[in-house]
Amino acid sequence: MKLLFDQNISFRIIKLIQLAFPQREQIRKLNLENKSAKEIWTFAGQNDFTIVTFDADFYEFSNLYGDPPKIIWLRTGNNTTISVSQILLAKKELIVEFINKQNFLV
Repeated sequence: MKLLFDQNISFRIIKLIQLAFPQREQIRKLNLENKSAKEIWTFAGQNDFTIVTFDADFYEFSNLYGDPPKIIWLRTGNNTTISVSQILLAKKELIVEFINKQNFLV
């Protein structure tokens, strides 16, 4: 389970959640900061990342293209990095279940 944090989420979150989510990256650290949302979407899908974002762009891509990648759309409004990390840590079990769930069309 790999998380990719959008550029609007501080790189500082990486350290705050490292024990609960050992495979996590931030767009800036991967030199994707100036890439388009579509390029980031493609990268995430090809590299088995789930995108964590505040923006609706990736949610809209998800509706258009399906997954992968999966999207965690944080709709919490303006929060500190510590608050966001606490939310993610509190919801870890739900996040893991969501990421691991296979979607099948019937």
